[in-house]
Parts: sequence; C-alpha cells; structure tokens
Amino acid sequence: MMLPSIFGENLLDNWFDDGWNSWDYSNTSLMNTDIKENDNDYELTMNLPGVKKEDVTAELKDGYLTIHATSNQNKAEKDEDGKYIRRERYSGSCNRSFYVGDAVTEEDIKASFENGTLKMTIPKKEAKAVPEKKFISIEG
Repeated sequence: MMLPSIFGENLLDNWFDDGWNSWDYSNTSLMNTDIKENDNDYELTMNLPGVKKEDVTAELKDGYLTIHATSNQNKAEKDEDGKYIRRERYSGSCNRSFYVGDAVTEEDIKASFENGTLKMTIPKKEAKAVPEKKFISIEG
C-alpha cells in the first residue's frame, strides 16, 4: 500500500529548520567533514553552519584532534504592535574527534575559519615504533 508523501517527513521542518536541532537526526549538514590525503599532509574541511569563529575550539590530546563547536541562537519575531508572535532560542554544542597520531603537535596543525567552514592542514608524521612484546619462555 502506498502512503501519501507527508508520511515519513517531519511536518515541523519548515518552522524549526535552523541546522542545530538536536532532535532532528536527519539533518546531516552539521559538522560534515571531508578529509583529503596529499603526499605530505591531510586537508580537513568541516561545515559548521551558523557557528562563529570564536565558538569553535580544537584540542590535540593523546593523538586525537577534537573539534568542539557551540551555538547560542535567539530568534524573535514581532508583529506591528510589538507583540511576539514567535520566540525561539537554542543553545547547544557538538564535537568530533579524529586520530592524527602521537607524533603530531599543535604547532604542526594549520587552521582557518571562514563563512562557517573550518579548514585544517595536518602533516603526515612517522608513527613511533611500538616495542615488540617479548615473552619469557618457560621450560618444563
């Protein structure tokens, strides 16, 4: 049986579609990330629509690069008499982590942010050799 096209769609999308609705798991534009491999580095491009540069942080810890973004939005619409006909507020945060290796330092990573797009260049570094496990043989 075929269902009308309104089934399976969120009828409130037009009202609340600001790109930051945590309840809308179908929104895939937030923190979309492309990673391009070059000969000597990786280029990371991440979409952060509606986020300001000062609300984005990046941290490198234990070989993991974590990008954290926050958003505080306040939308208010008034009619001619100055009465609110709609008020919406949103405050939220999200983050993504990528393993870049223990050899990469903060000074190695170059970053820029423009028009809601974060771009980072992460150099390729030789991984440190992990010591081989040695076992004691037991004779018996």
